[in-house]
This record gives sequence, structure tokens and C-alpha cells, in this order.
Amino acid sequence: MTSWRPDWDAFPQDLLDFWTERHLCTLTTLRADGSPHVVPVGVTVDVEQRCAWVITSRTSAKVRHVQGSPTLAACQVDGRRWSTIEGRGEVREDDESVRRAVERYATRYRQPRVNPARVAVRIEVDRFLGNV
Repeated sequence: MTSWRPDWDAFPQDLLDFWTERHLCTLTTLRADGSPHVVPVGVTVDVEQRCAWVITSRTSAKVRHVQGSPTLAACQVDGRRWSTIEGRGEVREDDESVRRAVERYATRYRQPRVNPARVAVRIEVDRFLGNV
């Protein structure tokens, strides 16, 4: 296992490639009682904005959890290769953030369905873990 503090100006190409390939991820947030809540999501790494993004509905449990405790982790696995992002989430409802998150999602996965209640969770990355 390797651990990286993000150096956004010299991002490791193998790590970027892995976070660009189409892999479903899990997002772990913390409930009010401290227990983990793990759900499948799409996560996109945004080197230009030095963060990662998740799109979701403003009524989702993950939004409530991030608003209560911003600590989270996102993980993806492909056979023996895996990578986890550890960081802090912030729910963003402004048009620019949501648009950016949707664009990043569409690039990695597919164009998401229209969702008038969509918000973006911006992840400030503390570290990447993994074996890629």
C-alpha cells in the first residue's frame, strides 16, 4: 500500500489514470452516532480544481451526513488495484460547482439524468491510499 499527500502539480500518472477509468466507487460518510454509512457513487478527481466531486440529490443521507460531519472516504477497486481518497466534504449548491461536478461525472461515466434537486459534494483531499 502507498499513501500520497496530494501534489496537484505533479500528480502521479498511474493514480490519475486509475481515477479516470470507469470504476464505481463507495463513499463512506459518518452518521450522527458516528457509525459509517457506505453507498455506491461515482467519484471524479479534478486536478484543475484540486479536489474530487460527487453528485447527488440534496435530500440524500450522504448530504445530511457531510453537513453534520465532513470526514469521508471514497474507495474504488479493480481486481488487485485499488485507491481510497480520504478527506473532508462540503455540500455545494451553487450553479458553478454543480455544473463542474456534472461535467466531470459525464466525462468519467455518462451524462447524468436531469435532477432539479442536484447538489455537488466537493471533497478536499487529505490523502490518497492505494495500490495502482
